[in-house]
Amino acid sequence: MADHSLTMPDEAAMLALGRHLADVARIGDVIALEGGLGAGKTTLARGILEGLGLEGEAPSPSFAIVQPYDVPEVKLPVAHVDLYRLDDAEEAEELALDEYLMDSLLIVEWPDRLGPDAWPHALRLHIDIEPDGARRLTVRVPDAWTERWSQI
Repeated sequence: MADHSLTMPDEAAMLALGRHLADVARIGDVIALEGGLGAGKTTLARGILEGLGLEGEAPSPSFAIVQPYDVPEVKLPVAHVDLYRLDDAEEAEELALDEYLMDSLLIVEWPDRLGPDAWPHALRLHIDIEPDGARRLTVRVPDAWTERWSQI
């Protein structure tokens, strides 16, 4: 697993990164988005969904917790998940998130709600807000993503 650092100067750059991720994402992948409130997790998820062909704005799944998208709305099935409202990892078991991995891409906001060992094979993007408003991304690239990450 390798770590990389990126700086995104604005929202357009975050959306573009999301579209690039969509180009290399596969069914069974987990893209974990970490960072505080307002860091840009949902913006990055929207970029991925745009890159997969979603037209219109993707709602934040804060209240639904899981927002599924399916073909032909997107090129491959996606479950966009927001775990912010979960109090503990046991609540997530009821969501059966791992079942989505059999036929979908999983985009997870607030994956830390499930503990540090959840989805060790996930591409993890931790987003911090810089003083100038830019976003600094620390990206943990697992082996399964090494070659694909080099294309981004």
